Amino acid sequence: MAISSFMVPLGTRAPSFSLPSIQGDTVSIDDFVGAPALLVVFLSNHCPYVRRIESALGEAVAEYQAKEGLAAVGICSNDVENYPDDDAEHLAEQAKRAGFTFPYLIDETQEVAKAYKAACTPDFFLYDADRGLAYRGEFDGARPRNDLPSDGATLRAALYQVLGGRPVPEPHIASLGCGIKWKPGNDPV
Repeated sequence: MAISSFMVPLGTRAPSFSLPSIQGDTVSIDDFVGAPALLVVFLSNHCPYVRRIESALGEAVAEYQAKEGLAAVGICSNDVENYPDDDAEHLAEQAKRAGFTFPYLIDETQEVAKAYKAACTPDFFLYDADRGLAYRGEFDGARPRNDLPSDGATLRAALYQVLGGRPVPEPHIASLGCGIKWKPGNDPV
């Protein structure tokens, strides 16, 4: 069953994080100080909604990193005991397959997903230079059962606005995807 993002209020401050990456190092929000924008994306390897857009996501982020200095991070918060396709080894395969140029982090305790109020994969949170939430919503209109191109049009429009120092006009369309796979008793809802 598809789940929509919670649409956290704009202006909300980016919660702090310090998580292990699939490469084994630790990445924290402090590693991105000075970046003109920070994109935090909750992802998974097994979700068909993520699979549908992952290559286009890799391309879009790489482009904005190179041209505009965008900082970005992917986070997988799924319960890997019950969803082993989301373990570090499989996430590394996904990162290679999709061309991810950003750190891919593992939120084993699921506390970071709770702090961000992430609901689904993919779930996008774009913060401005002051780390206030400037956009939350979909990547584009592509879904597993439609033929729309996955080009990241919606996120690219938001990035254009935020990196230009402008607000992203509302309404923002909620992201839609697989619900985060919470560990037993850990579901925040």
